[in-house]
Amino acid sequence: MTLDEIDGLRILEIGTPGEMRQRLNGLILDQRKRATAGLLLDYVRVDEELEFVGERLALVDDDQRRIAIVEVVQIDTVPFGEVSWKFAQAEGEGFETLEEWREGHLRFWTSLGDVVDDLTPVVLIWFELVATSDPGPRS
Repeated sequence: MTLDEIDGLRILEIGTPGEMRQRLNGLILDQRKRATAGLLLDYVRVDEELEFVGERLALVDDDQRRIAIVEVVQIDTVPFGEVSWKFAQAEGEGFETLEEWREGHLRFWTSLGDVVDDLTPVVLIWFELVATSDPGPRS
């Protein structure tokens, strides 16, 4: 998450730049990814408020260009150990079990230097794709 804005909309950056972001953005544009998770600690680090229901966010590519607009339809903060299978499925990343989702997210956050356990607060954002921009060629 970032404090930056495009056209008055807060920016939504999914994953890390490169292959991961391209893949996740593609899932959003295909409307298979309808949710994303982040650590509450990330909001605290940059002193940013949580998203709110009805807020529209500018989904950006690696070059910080808006490729879509999503609207937040639900937001929850829960301990990592309480993330539901329903949420994991809404993320649309192809995990076949909740345990697989947990392992993938632990691996990701650990790679960024964060320590996560079952009590770590996680922000769960559910969204709908409301508009797309021309992202140019997709690989």
